[in-house]
Amino acid sequence: MPYARKTLTQLRDDILADINSAQITDAAGNIVAGLLQKAILRVMAYAQAGVGYEHYGELDWIALQAVPWTAGGEFLEGWAALKGIFREAATPAIGSATFSGTGTTDCPAGTSIVRSDGFAYATTVDAAVSAGSVTVTMQAVTPGSAGNFDPNTTFLIGNPILGISSQSTASTQTTAGTDIETDASLRTRMLAAYAAPPQGGDRQDYVEWALAVPGVTRAWVAPLLAGGGTVSVFFMMDVAEAAHSGFPQGSNGVAANEQRDVAATGDQLTVANALFPRRPVTALVYACAPAASPVAFTVADLGANNTAAMQTAITAALADMFVRLGNVGGSVVPSTGAAWPAIEPDAWYAALEAIPGLTGFKVTAPSASITPAVGALFTVGTVTFVS
Repeated sequence: MPYARKTLTQLRDDILADINSAQITDAAGNIVAGLLQKAILRVMAYAQAGVGYEHYGELDWIALQAVPWTAGGEFLEGWAALKGIFREAATPAIGSATFSGTGTTDCPAGTSIVRSDGFAYATTVDAAVSAGSVTVTMQAVTPGSAGNFDPNTTFLIGNPILGISSQSTASTQTTAGTDIETDASLRTRMLAAYAAPPQGGDRQDYVEWALAVPGVTRAWVAPLLAGGGTVSVFFMMDVAEAAHSGFPQGSNGVAANEQRDVAATGDQLTVANALFPRRPVTALVYACAPAASPVAFTVADLGANNTAAMQTAITAALADMFVRLGNVGGSVVPSTGAAWPAIEPDAWYAALEAIPGLTGFKVTAPSASITPAVGALFTVGTVTFVS
């Protein structure tokens, strides 16, 4: 059973009890029966208790770092490195912006581009005006999800160039920026590697390879979905593509160096390129974004709980359920190769029963288990609330 660490107060009381039971005598030989409020021995007891409490705290910390499932920071990275798992670094957002211009004015690489809120980017290659406009490829100066932007976000050229308009007319993001991987995410990937050692390209390997790509938070594998010798890897980017409900932005396809089919674009190309050198040499691997499949719910018999706050909590609980239990239609359980089981009504009842304060309800729709279509991933659709 876990060691019960004593509190600072308990340590103080124990030390004071030891002092009082030690039969300390004064100069006249009288036994000290108690300590004054400001006695030196009392002060020393408090100081000793404080030092002891700090030592217990350090031992607690050492115990956490001593095993991979509770380690954190650099110690977690060390445990993960033993299995070839490394923390994903932050990556910069990459995209393009179009500016109107005249003639063949050149916009050199390294030109400062500033988003309307002041976030900085820099062009990565030279580009010249053609047919009245120039489209520049740019990369965020600071890595991380803060550099992500929606289509047609306004950009300004930091240092005006004669012959090129300072304000963009269009913009597109091609690769999402991602933040540095959290301890929780790294620990999950590391423990999966300990539990399922690499098998040279089995089903679990593809999932782990996809999860090692910065920004990927969930992944599913669908062998033979596109025919003999193919492997389709579906994935989500719940944080990096939060603006798009976590769904990757781009087109499905294969790696840039794969000659047997059309290359993917955007986030899918990033994953496909990462999988390409790790796959068995004959496998034709597709990186795919799931198709959103909204599920409508009707929650009845709420009574007095039919409030705006409770409705928000219910919707959030259902969304969390799909994140935990959702799977892409056509994918398989890596450990068995069998199809993922359907999501049963028990799952959404359990999710809602865990909401504090929700004492009574009934889900009238859906009324039976649900299974996603091939390539689809369930999301929360319209939720109807009935008192």
